[in-house]
Amino acid sequence: MSGAAEAEPRRGGPRRAGAGPAEGVWRFPVPAEQASVPLTRHAVRDRLLAQGMTGVRYQELVDDLLLIVSELVGNAVTHAAELTPEVTTELTVRRGWVRVSVEDGDPYHPKALECDTVRTGGRGLLLVKSVTLQAGGVCDVERTGEGGKVIWASLPVPPEPED
Repeated sequence: MSGAAEAEPRRGGPRRAGAGPAEGVWRFPVPAEQASVPLTRHAVRDRLLAQGMTGVRYQELVDDLLLIVSELVGNAVTHAAELTPEVTTELTVRRGWVRVSVEDGDPYHPKALECDTVRTGGRGLLLVKSVTLQAGGVCDVERTGEGGKVIWASLPVPPEPED
C-alpha cells in the first residue's frame, strides 16, 4: 500500500432508511509511521459518514471513535514500529454497536497508566479507556496468533429517536 489509508472492504451493504448505520467490516492497513495517524483517522471518519453516521445523533459517537483511533494508531506507530512494518485498523459496524481495533506485531501488552503529573506521556490508553467507559462501551487488549496484539474499543450506537 502506498501509505494511504484506504479501506479494504470485507462486508457492507446498502443503508436502509431509518434503520441506523449500515453494517459492515473494513480494514485500513497503513505503514507504521506517524503520517499514518491522520490518514487512518480521516479514512475511518469518511467510512463512518458513508455508513450513515451523520448529524447530531451520531456526532458524539463519531468524535469518540476518532479520538480512540488517533490514540491507538499513534501508540502503535510510536511503540511498535521497530517490530512491525504495518499497523491495521479494523472498523466494524453492527446493529447497536461500533468497534475499532488496531493490530500491530509488537508482543508488548500495554497498560493504562494512572495520571502522573511528572510524566508527559503514557496516558493514551487511560484516555481510550475513559472515553470508552463514559460512552457505555468496553475495551481490551488481546494477543494475536502471530505474537502481536490487538487493542480494541466497542461503543454503543445511539438508539433511534422515538416518534
